[in-house]
Amino acid sequence: MAASPRIDAKMAGRGLSRRQALTAVAALPAAALAAGAGAPAARAQAAPAGDAAAARFGLGGFSVTSLLAGTRILENPHGTFGTDVAPEAFAAAAEAAFLPVAASRNFFTPVLVETGSESVLFDTGLDADGLGAALALAGVAPEAVTLVVLSHMHGDHIGGLTGAGGAAFLPNARYATGRVEFDHWAAQANEGFEAKVRPLAERMTFLEDGDQVLPGITALAAAGHTPGHMIFHLEDAGRRLMLTADTANHYVFSLAHPDWEVRFDADKAAAAATRRRVFDQIAAERIPFVGYHMPFPGLGYVEPQGEGFRFVPHSYQLTL
Repeated sequence: MAASPRIDAKMAGRGLSRRQALTAVAALPAAALAAGAGAPAARAQAAPAGDAAAARFGLGGFSVTSLLAGTRILENPHGTFGTDVAPEAFAAAAEAAFLPVAASRNFFTPVLVETGSESVLFDTGLDADGLGAALALAGVAPEAVTLVVLSHMHGDHIGGLTGAGGAAFLPNARYATGRVEFDHWAAQANEGFEAKVRPLAERMTFLEDGDQVLPGITALAAAGHTPGHMIFHLEDAGRRLMLTADTANHYVFSLAHPDWEVRFDADKAAAAATRRRVFDQIAAERIPFVGYHMPFPGLGYVEPQGEGFRFVPHSYQLTL
């Protein structure tokens, strides 16, 4: 599929004004944090269908679409990020970034890559409703997805694999995931894995570090968040993009402070080392990336700053 000459964004949500939508296309964190604010239910649970959005951009001959499959307000973010640092240090970091201390907003952003011969979906969001709403805004039917690639097996990445009654939501897709990741969860008696992933095993290709998913798409080991967590390097016609999944889960608390411990990282030391390694490369080679939990559309760059990295939201670089 020919690359889009611009970023096209569509958003459907409670309280999303035209100004907020346009600002979100530029990935400005402040507007993304404001999207959907004020809805009481959103503070307690995800509201994926109401917060759906899609933003498409070109990468060589690939068409890449960030899909906002839901958002969630996280109370007491210090209970998740920087759990090993004093409250005063966390508060100072939040204040320096113009962020509140009491709450943060999380984003769940699968990515669709249309290569011309395949429609490849990376991760699936919290549930089929949220994923379906975002795909609809992108003009893509679930039946059109030909390959689903899972970065890891946490529930917010595998939730959209099945819909009502446990039926496959993406009925024509085959699947790929890391061998280490699959084997780990297969031994855990995990309810989500057993319901969502194991039934697809016969249709699944297992990836090792450095394997080619498809021409121009390479799987890379990035363990720590989970034992077999993987990221993906895309390259076409000299244009590059990294899909970093959950290597960093917040654009300030994880990127500016990569050594801070994160509650959901299985091996906290390994996760911190992976964050530094991956974002050192992204910064040094000036590679744009999409982070699954970054402010929508999750697309940007990083540069070294202080003890970590500064997130630079995409503006128009991939539209030229």
